[in-house]
Amino acid sequence: MKLVDEARARGVDATIDQYPYTASSTSIGAALLPQWAQEGGHAATVARLKDPAMREKIKAAIAGLILNERGGGDPANIVVSLCTWDASLAGKNLAQLTVARGQQPTPENAAETTMWIVEQGNCGGVFHAMAEADLERIIRHPATMIASDGTVPVFGEGAPHPRSYGTFVRVLAVYVRDKKILTLEDAVRRMSSYPAARLGLTDRGVLKPGMKADIAVFDPATVKDMATFEKPHQYAAGFPYVIVNGQIIYENGAMTAARPGKVLYGPGAVR
Repeated sequence: MKLVDEARARGVDATIDQYPYTASSTSIGAALLPQWAQEGGHAATVARLKDPAMREKIKAAIAGLILNERGGGDPANIVVSLCTWDASLAGKNLAQLTVARGQQPTPENAAETTMWIVEQGNCGGVFHAMAEADLERIIRHPATMIASDGTVPVFGEGAPHPRSYGTFVRVLAVYVRDKKILTLEDAVRRMSSYPAARLGLTDRGVLKPGMKADIAVFDPATVKDMATFEKPHQYAAGFPYVIVNGQIIYENGAMTAARPGKVLYGPGAVR
């Protein structure tokens, strides 16, 4: 935060995007293997893991990352989200998988489990290693906007990060209504006009004549994110209508047949 503030004070156009969860998500390999071990792609990584000396070096680095970074000090904080080669692993944490392989769930043994996962083809993961106090401190910052780099998951498949279902709704329900950290108006601005302007989308983000009519109608008193880490495949509640490009795409609890959406390109796009 200090780096951002100092940069902005110098006139640098630095902003922040954040989602309202204390866990991150990416692949197990990308998060827990050192970058140098990933150079050259999956085949090169597996080749390094077959070299005994290199494997020990990678193992030590993974154990350090479990202790001090994405693992938050405990292999149980790392949960498999989706595994194409073994769907049964989704929802299990690295400590459980290590025990299932006949080892104590220490960071070093969990590093062995991590390398095994990568050798099999890798899996997606959710990493519980952030603090709520930091989340709240960052969301208050005037340069912060709300965003999510979550995927559009297949409903019911795997155990994805709940950000894919609840990011924006969670801000409205928890950080506006329940904790009163943001005002409703400011939260909406951080989700609409602020990011639209930041991305150079000049015809969206505010409600006024001549702009594209992208509108989410919600009840501030009842809006709620239903998705949890344990049960992520749950749609948000409290939205009777969603309108895209002036057409209703969601009403009465169901999608309509309208498909007016399109890919939006910012000014930096190469097409």
